[in-house]
Amino acid sequence: MYTSIDDIENELTIMQLSDSFFPTGIFATSNGLEFLFYEKNVRNVHDVLDLVVINLKQQIGPTDCVILGNVIDSAKKGEINRIIEADNMLYASKLVRDIREASTRSGIQVVRCVSEFVRDSTLLRFRDSLIEKKTHGTFPVALAVCCNALNIKKENGMIIMMYGFTVGMVGAALRLGIIQHFEGQKIIHSVKPVISEIVREYSKVNSLEKIWQFAPQMDIIQMSHEKMDSKMFIT
Repeated sequence: MYTSIDDIENELTIMQLSDSFFPTGIFATSNGLEFLFYEKNVRNVHDVLDLVVINLKQQIGPTDCVILGNVIDSAKKGEINRIIEADNMLYASKLVRDIREASTRSGIQVVRCVSEFVRDSTLLRFRDSLIEKKTHGTFPVALAVCCNALNIKKENGMIIMMYGFTVGMVGAALRLGIIQHFEGQKIIHSVKPVISEIVREYSKVNSLEKIWQFAPQMDIIQMSHEKMDSKMFIT
C-alpha cells in the first residue's frame, strides 16, 4: 500500500527507466546471441534462458551491480572523482570493443535523457565530464547517477539494469526467431528469482575492489560476433 504521492511517483519513475520505450538503445544489442544463432548453437527457450542467467550471475551481478551500488553511494555524497574512478574501472573491465562501445552509448544516452527533465548537481557534473571527455559513461555508472538524481535506491537500480538486460536478450531472441512471445515472458518470469538473489547478495558490497567476472566463453562469443561481416545487432 502506498503511503504518499511521492511513493507512487517513485514507482512510476522505476517503471519509466525500466521500460523498453526509454531511449537507451539496448534493443539494438544481442550480447553475442546473434552469433550463436547463426552457428546453430542456440535453438530454443532453454538455451536463451541459460545465456541470460550466465550473463546475470557471472558478469552483470558481480561487476555491473557492484559498480552501480557503489556509484549511487558516491553520488549521494557528490563524490564526482569516485564516480569517474568507477567508470574508468568498469570501462577497462569490458574486454570486448563492441560491448564497451554499446555500454557507453547507452550510458551517454540515459544521462542526456534524464538531464532533460531532472536538475541534479551530481548528474550535471557527470554530464559535463562526459562532454569534456573526462570519463567514458558506461551504462551502469550512468544509470546509477541518474537513479540517485531520481531518488531511486540502489536495489531498484540493480533491478532496472538486470530487467533491461533480460528484456533486451529476449527481444533479440524474438527478432531472430528463436522463441515466441509467450516463451519470452516465460524467460522473464523464470529469471525473477535469479535477479532477486543477485540484488540480495551484491547490494551490500561496498568496495570497488570486490568486483569480479568470469565468463570466458561469453567473451569469445561476443568477440566472434564483433567480427561478423553482416549482422542485425550491434553486439
